[in-house]
Amino acid sequence: MSAVDILKDLKARKFRPLYLLQGEEPYYIDQVLDYMEKHVLSDGEKGFNQTVLYGKDTDMATILNAAKRYPMMAEYQLIMVKEAQDLKWAKETEGSSKEAEVALNYFEKPLPSTILVLAYKYANFDKRKKIYKAIANNGVVFQSDPVRDYKLMPWIEDHIKEKGYKIAPQAAALMAEYLGTDLSKIANEVEKLCLNISKDATIQTDDIQRNIGISKEYNVFELQKALATRNVLKCNQIVNYFADNPKANPMVMVMANLSAYFTKILKYHYLPNKNDAAKELGVNPYFVKDYETAARTFSIGKTFDIISILRTYDLKSKGLDSTGNTTDGELLKEMLFKMIH
Repeated sequence: MSAVDILKDLKARKFRPLYLLQGEEPYYIDQVLDYMEKHVLSDGEKGFNQTVLYGKDTDMATILNAAKRYPMMAEYQLIMVKEAQDLKWAKETEGSSKEAEVALNYFEKPLPSTILVLAYKYANFDKRKKIYKAIANNGVVFQSDPVRDYKLMPWIEDHIKEKGYKIAPQAAALMAEYLGTDLSKIANEVEKLCLNISKDATIQTDDIQRNIGISKEYNVFELQKALATRNVLKCNQIVNYFADNPKANPMVMVMANLSAYFTKILKYHYLPNKNDAAKELGVNPYFVKDYETAARTFSIGKTFDIISILRTYDLKSKGLDSTGNTTDGELLKEMLFKMIH
């Protein structure tokens, strides 16, 4: 069941007695929790019927005692266990002890008037546990996985569209390149953009630079474009900027993006049908022409060489086969020279 489906049911007041919200990506877990906390009960009902517990500060006995209570002057009571991954699950929920039996009995026959929510963030619940199976049978299990790199740009575009705004592909790509896969961080930056951009306008790279602090001219995205056309002057200007601003442009991020870029160029070379490039490479169709240009600039053999160079300098940046006296900026400049020539 997706977060959208869960929120749709919650808005229709179709509640289940058990919710296990688990996974490495906290964004959607927080969204569901936030909606429940604000909207399941009225303000008048919350005082007696809404309980928030934290995994590291509670135990299963406390949770079950609260869950077995009946609501006061309300149809439901809501119990939210935040940071449930910090709860000591094994001791009181597994094995043949009396505590484990009591816990399992509740999860197999939960009280219909109690909505018990377990927010198990940054990790996945052990599916082998009997309690997991009981929750799956009698409630809702939601899996929140990280968004893959190639899906990040469409996610940004869709998220901005949901808010009634439009964004240019270059601007969405720039955000995806620099903000990473942390959806909460991206959502916060989108909020900043929406406060400062008119709904009638399309968000451009200038808006990203002005409101998020990403350089429009000196970023990995522009470095890729400069490499694709072997624009030596532009490449050197960008790498010099990276060297002077290492905190804003960490080498690990630059290396990861360049490695992904040249891997896609190599894949483009081997595509039997270039018309399927966008789908096969997992990129927006708008950017296919950039890979076409890069493939003309770099032959298959040269692309293999560049990927090998990237691996070598990735190891050097981590201290292997290096004196340790070379800065990341110097390594980037040396690496770029070998990639271009």
